[in-house]
Amino acid sequence: MIISFSVTNFGPIREKQTISFEAKKYDDLENYYVIEPIKGLRLLKLIFLYGANASGKTTMLNAIEFLRDIVLDPFEKKNEKFDFNPFLFDDNSKTLDSKIEINFVHKSKKYSYQVEFNKKVISKEVLLVFNPNKATVFKRTTNIDNNLSDIIFGSKVKLNKDYLNTLISNTLSNNTVFGGFLKTNIDIVELREVLDWFESALRPMISPRTDLDGFVTRNLNNGGNISKENVLEVLRKADLNIEDIIIEEKERDIPEGLLEFLETSTKNEEGRKKISSIREKGKVTAVNLEFIHKFGDKNYSLSFENQSQGTQRFYGLAGILDILIRQNSIVPIDELESSLHPDLFIHFILMHLVNSTKSQLIATTHNREILKNRDIFRDDCVWFADKTDEGNTKIYSLEDFDTKTIRNNSNIYNAYSIGKLGGVPELGDYFLDFKYDENGEN
Repeated sequence: MIISFSVTNFGPIREKQTISFEAKKYDDLENYYVIEPIKGLRLLKLIFLYGANASGKTTMLNAIEFLRDIVLDPFEKKNEKFDFNPFLFDDNSKTLDSKIEINFVHKSKKYSYQVEFNKKVISKEVLLVFNPNKATVFKRTTNIDNNLSDIIFGSKVKLNKDYLNTLISNTLSNNTVFGGFLKTNIDIVELREVLDWFESALRPMISPRTDLDGFVTRNLNNGGNISKENVLEVLRKADLNIEDIIIEEKERDIPEGLLEFLETSTKNEEGRKKISSIREKGKVTAVNLEFIHKFGDKNYSLSFENQSQGTQRFYGLAGILDILIRQNSIVPIDELESSLHPDLFIHFILMHLVNSTKSQLIATTHNREILKNRDIFRDDCVWFADKTDEGNTKIYSLEDFDTKTIRNNSNIYNAYSIGKLGGVPELGDYFLDFKYDENGEN
């Protein structure tokens, strides 16, 4: 579970901004929102992040995704560059390193991982463990002049000198220590556990462009790790009249020119291997997905393509809900409300809160409906992203407002709508001064 994460000099974020999952010391909706993975550590199951378009809220999720990628998918060549931008709206920040820090719990231990980087190298890296006392697992620095890294392990990590030298050699300047560890035939418990957390607990970010239905279908089929029965139960409770899911696989010939296009547009090694395998086979496997709808006493089969966008979206979220409930995961979702009716949005949230036991959801959203009802949200789960006049992002919580601004009986929906809490666009008037020529044309 995530305790907190911080981002510095990444995209529109200039100064360090932090989101914390630590629950405040009050018992509102305690049984639904709060988990205690370690005695005395109370963590939230849910965080909403509100903000105007281009406010930087998605950037916070992108930073988590970026961190996950550099840990699990290290570069193979030391001249490859990271795909991100530092803060660009001043002359100084673009010359400084960026930094991401994440604190989390895994296997009843607290970990703190910090990494500093620019487009070319990982400049600094630190991993701490609390079990229960604080101990350094490793500290890594990179010599910018020769692009060579030095790794110093804490006293509790016993590592043969030859193994250490091999690990250092395999940790390229643009790799994290975990990247070097993945390329080295040694075992360090703490590194193995942190890698396990990044791979199995911290899930990839879901955006409106994510092929979520494809992901769910693949994992429903072929013995995947999503339960068809559970997905159907979620869909039935959503009043979508869906009684069954039919998945059929068929082999088809490869369209002419498709492989050539894929080969020229695919850059990563794993993708190239898949394309090579398809070329050898000469065929591709197409998946046909149909839903059985029941109206009255009759069943009707409709293809996935003929479903509404809301139904398609909720099918994907039903699979995510199965993961949240059964697999103890952290799931970042950008624009959770996309294509969903407000009631269905709230329904999804409540199903997560009521049924999940050790999972977390962090979601950006523009949906204000939930803010109308204090019976279903806590103040410490509501966060905002706002942009200053200098163009940098500020992240803050509803908890940060004093009682003069927000009282216990306040209508948060109204306060947010009128801009009292920030995180909303500052729109101009409706009048447009378009220019036309003498003929009335642009």
